[in-house]
Amino acid sequence: MHFRIIIKLSSIIGLLLCSFLKSYGQNDGDKPKLVVGIIVDQMRYDYLSRFSEKFAEGGFKRLMNEGFSCESNYLNYIPTKTAPGHASIYTGTTPKDHGILGNYWFDVKTSTLIDCVYDASVAPVGTGSKRDRSSPKYLQVNTISDAFKEQTNAQSKTISIALKDRSAILSGGKKADAAYWFRGKDQGHWITSSYYRNTLPTWVKRFNEKAVLENYMTDWEPLLPIARYTESEQDNRTVERGFKGKEHPDFPYDLKKLAKNNQGYDLLEFTPFGNSYTLNFAVAALKGEQLGKDAITDFLLISLSSTDAIGHNFGVSSKEVEDTYLRLDRDLAAFLIELDTQVGKDSYTFFLTSDHGASENANALKEKNIPGGYFKEATFKIEVKDHVFKKYGTTEIIKNISNEQVFLDKELIITSNLDISEVEKSIQQFILEQPQIKTVLTRSQIEKGEFSGTIEAYLVNGFNSERSGDVLYALNEHVLVYAETGSDHGSGYEYDTHTPLLFYGFGIKKGSTKDTTRTIDIVPTLSKLLKITPPKTAKGAILDSLLKKQ
Repeated sequence: MHFRIIIKLSSIIGLLLCSFLKSYGQNDGDKPKLVVGIIVDQMRYDYLSRFSEKFAEGGFKRLMNEGFSCESNYLNYIPTKTAPGHASIYTGTTPKDHGILGNYWFDVKTSTLIDCVYDASVAPVGTGSKRDRSSPKYLQVNTISDAFKEQTNAQSKTISIALKDRSAILSGGKKADAAYWFRGKDQGHWITSSYYRNTLPTWVKRFNEKAVLENYMTDWEPLLPIARYTESEQDNRTVERGFKGKEHPDFPYDLKKLAKNNQGYDLLEFTPFGNSYTLNFAVAALKGEQLGKDAITDFLLISLSSTDAIGHNFGVSSKEVEDTYLRLDRDLAAFLIELDTQVGKDSYTFFLTSDHGASENANALKEKNIPGGYFKEATFKIEVKDHVFKKYGTTEIIKNISNEQVFLDKELIITSNLDISEVEKSIQQFILEQPQIKTVLTRSQIEKGEFSGTIEAYLVNGFNSERSGDVLYALNEHVLVYAETGSDHGSGYEYDTHTPLLFYGFGIKKGSTKDTTRTIDIVPTLSKLLKITPPKTAKGAILDSLLKKQ
């Protein structure tokens, strides 16, 4: 009798074990085993077509030919900066809801400038730098991976990676298992903060060995003969910045020699090898964290920061930018092969997009008789305050002017027996009269819904009632608040808002669309694929045209 019971128990255990082994390393066919998101920082949509003839078959072309391309994908808010870009992509909404107004913003409550991810209550992990006290403290809503964790009893794993702390943290959201970013200078390590964990895992410590990093601090020479780089302007232009310690901004670049005068290992971010280093670290995370190895979908979120640094430094039409994208294409091909091998070719869902584009250098445009210029922000601030002083006898009612916003001291305005909406309107009218200004909105107008126009709508989508200023303005096209070398971004114009959106892999059709899509559509679309309810604040649409019927 007891023997029969033992036999039955053994059979049951055997069936359960077989079931477990069957599910381990294989999804149930209902959802992808892994979602991989890549944000290519400062990638304009036109780079896909501009450099396409030189792309190999396994990188961007694989994604476009075997996946789905949204050719008219746009950001729909201002400012188009790194932090709001990453937050918008992974929350499915704009700064209006998620609260990340920029990389930095003025806090009216404390009258201080806030770093979007700085958190004094946490400690850096993996470095002695006090600067790296970072967390998603200021993110006001959930990300897609946060929502998935909530709806799967926290069985999913989320790892987020970027050279920039804000990029890694705002992608991963509040519930990420870890966000890793790069500490350069004289250290050259991947680090995190105590918000996520108190020690670095063994696989990270191994990757942080100096011998690994030194392989990337090499000579930067063109991948192809430079004469073939016909999609970019001539090398060594006056509108390019380059590096300290090198007289001209032209190839080749001896990185080991230049590191001393360019913040040590921080230099890596300003080269295409920063992207290579990031993707190889992502492969280490894939293996070290065993992502995509069970029946619950995991998330591997990667932001490639070097494209942004190189664009800022050399400009969007430089040979350095062209070389960077040709190298990134090869790096993506190798990374996709790793995903095929480690997870399974048909078992992961992959998407690639960008947090913003970039404008051509304004001086370079002048040479082609295209209007543009540089906005003298310091002079503008003085003129606005001078107007306020002449009208109201004080400048104290202005707390701050930054991020193309004017912050008012409402309490002082009230105690001075002034009308807030009248003060807003007076400042608005003055700013509208200034050259290089496209449009101006006041808080009162926004709250009453009294506005029209695309740029105005983008300003409203970037307006957070708790954190934004009281008068918001937008500059004319190709007018930059930046140094006169390199490129910048931040506007609501096409060069800043038109970004690539490529989907590939599990649950994704082959094809393309010219219909307008929004970056905030990514979260609702992934939510449908994963069969979950999207974060309640997500405002985007489900892109049914790219999803296979389930």
